Amino acid sequence: MKICGKFFTISLLLWAVSVSGYAQENQSPKQWKAIFDGNSLNGWTPKFAGYALGTNYKNTFRVEDGYLTTNYDQYDSFNFEFGHLYYQKPYSHYRLRATYRFLPQQLLGYRNAWKNNGFMIHAQPPESMTLEQRFPASIEVQLLGADADTEFRPTANICTPNSHVKIAGALITKHCIKSNSKTYRGEQWVTIEIEVKGHEMIKHWINGELVMEYHEPVLDEESQHLSKFYDGGAMKSGYIAIQAENSRVQFKSIELKEL
Repeated sequence: MKICGKFFTISLLLWAVSVSGYAQENQSPKQWKAIFDGNSLNGWTPKFAGYALGTNYKNTFRVEDGYLTTNYDQYDSFNFEFGHLYYQKPYSHYRLRATYRFLPQQLLGYRNAWKNNGFMIHAQPPESMTLEQRFPASIEVQLLGADADTEFRPTANICTPNSHVKIAGALITKHCIKSNSKTYRGEQWVTIEIEVKGHEMIKHWINGELVMEYHEPVLDEESQHLSKFYDGGAMKSGYIAIQAENSRVQFKSIELKEL
C-alpha cells in the first residue's frame, strides 16, 4: 500500500507539471501590433490649438506613400497651431516602437520647433483639452533632427508640459532634459522604442541603445485641476499622441506591445 501510495503521489505530481507546462506553452505572449496601418489615420484623432477636437487643420496629418506624415504644404505661415494626433485609447504598461525621419523644413520663422517632433505619453484625454490649449499635460518623448555636421542635437529627450519627472531619485523641474543619444542628421531613418511601466519607470532606446531612464512622473503644481485624470497627480497612465510643431516628419511604422 505504501508503494502504491507513493506511485500515485508521483503520478499526480507528474500530471500537474505536465498540465502546468502545457498551460504555459499555450499562453499567448503579448505581441507587437501596428497602431498605424500604413494606409489611413484610422484609430487616431487630431487636436489643434484653436480648433475643435477632430479637426485636421490644413490636412497637417496625412498618409503619404504609406508613411504617417506631418506636412505643412498648405500653410502660408505658422501661428502656433500646435497639433497632436491622439491614439484611440489610454495605456499604462507598454512598449512603443516607431521608425521615423525628418524631411527638409517647409516653414521658416519658428526656429524653436525646427526638426522637432515627439510622442506624448501619459497624455490627458483629448476631450479634456481646452480649445486654445497648445500642449496636453503629458510627458513628451522629444524627437530632434539635425543638418550641420557641427550641430549637437540628441533625440529621445524628455520635455514636461504640465509635469515633472524624477531621475535617479531627484525631482527634475527643468522643462527639457537631454538624452545620451547621438545626433542623427539629414533624412536617415531612426528607430525609437519607449518602455512605459505606469508610474514606476520609463525608458527610451534609439536604434537599440538605452539613452534615457526616469520614473515617477507627476503633474506640476499649476496643473492639479487635472488630477482627476491622474490618481491625485501621479501620472500612471494616459494617452499616446504624435506632435505637429511645424516640422515635416514621416513615420514608417508605429507599433505597440502591452506589458
